[in-house]
Amino acid sequence: MPLDASSLTTALLRDHAQSTAQDFLSDALARAGRVAMVSSFGADSAVLLHMVAQIDRDLPVLFIDTLALFPETVVYQKELAAHLGLRNVQTITPDRNALFARDPDGLLHLSDTESCCKLRKAEPLARALAGYDAWITGRKRHQAATRADLERAELEPGTGRIRLNPLADWNAAPISAYLDAHDLPRHPLVARGYPSIGCQPCTSRVLTGEDPRAGRWRGTEKTECGIHFIGGVPQRARKADAA
Repeated sequence: MPLDASSLTTALLRDHAQSTAQDFLSDALARAGRVAMVSSFGADSAVLLHMVAQIDRDLPVLFIDTLALFPETVVYQKELAAHLGLRNVQTITPDRNALFARDPDGLLHLSDTESCCKLRKAEPLARALAGYDAWITGRKRHQAATRADLERAELEPGTGRIRLNPLADWNAAPISAYLDAHDLPRHPLVARGYPSIGCQPCTSRVLTGEDPRAGRWRGTEKTECGIHFIGGVPQRARKADAA
């Protein structure tokens, strides 16, 4: 009898307390039912996408095009997917009618970043994930204070889905080593001072010595786009705490 989502989450954590990210991911994909990967095709995305490609190149990969991304990200998405042989990348976009009604001039990010992220990322992703039992994210503990206690598997509040975070315990060093070992293409903006890449209007270059995510929503308390929730609430942390 298949385990329910809560029991499977517990089992995955128990069975893979010492496993590699690759072994955890392979077993989770075999046991978790209908699974999709969600990828921003950002600075570190090639690592997890490469792992997925070694297991199942037909796995659905959901790419959220907010229609406000850097042009370099859109090009990189196509080139990296081709390089890895991914056969089921699905581009998810905001609802056009909702955009026209709520952000007709494309300036919502200047007055209400929360609503902009909800319109362009959270709502499209929620629609795209309907029907899936689990989804894979690239979140890592070192990225922010809100992720410091991140587990490899977690039950998503309110949906019953499992979130799989294979790289939860990875930091910059193993990521860089993996990219080098497999000769994976880097996002072109990384070399230009963007270690964390989101939408173009809300992402700036990071200076030497700054936290890698300092360029995201610079000048605000915001540290997350809002697609990850705890108790139905998007998690936030002061940037000073996220360093």
